Amino acid sequence: MSYELKLFSGNANRPLAEEIAQHLRMRLGDADVSRFSDGEVYVQINENVRGQDVFVIQPTCPPVNDTLMELLVMMDAFKRASARRITAVLPYYGYGRQ
Repeated sequence: MSYELKLFSGNANRPLAEEIAQHLRMRLGDADVSRFSDGEVYVQINENVRGQDVFVIQPTCPPVNDTLMELLVMMDAFKRASARRITAVLPYYGYGRQ
């Protein structure tokens, strides 16, 4: 069975994710990451990721708690969408010194 690699980005540093995608000669996957009126993160994946390797580019830069939560909700959405493997790419890892 062949599988495909998909690259997605959160909102923390979209220009960096676009540059990485360009360097890899790929396009960023189509997903909407927004917030409900009460501040909770909302993720909608707009393409099929079933059985595919998904890489999520999301540094946990300030505000650390918000960007980390966004990453976790994105990873949960990909898991629920039956991605084969999910890899978080964190160019900056907040809480790494603790």
